[in-house]
Amino acid sequence: MFYEVLIIVYLIVAIMLIGFVLIQQGKGADMGASFGSGGSNTVFGSGGSGNFLTRTTAILATLFFVISLILGNQTADKEKGTDDFQNIEVPVVEQAIETDVPAALSEVPAVTESDVPAAEQAAEETDVPN
Repeated sequence: MFYEVLIIVYLIVAIMLIGFVLIQQGKGADMGASFGSGGSNTVFGSGGSGNFLTRTTAILATLFFVISLILGNQTADKEKGTDDFQNIEVPVVEQAIETDVPAALSEVPAVTESDVPAAEQAAEETDVPN
């Protein structure tokens, strides 16, 4: 149960971290703000967004690495279960197989007159080719 909750928290922290990194401005964006290109019209004020975003990104990154270490520690001690697809060997079942083919030539039964069909016997007697 704890493992599943930790995975969900891990995914949420990862998505939030990606979002906060993408929201941040680059280093060259400060130059435009100093000349009055709308720097004061931001949600956090003219200089407040940098500190808030930087601090939040650092906290999320720390959480991401700590949760990664905890998840790695929990999964390192577990034994791997065998998967059915990993074991593709088919068990050999010893059964007596009855076939019509004899095992050796010595076991071939002799053909008698009663085994030959009547049409072939009549053809042989009249010497008519088939």
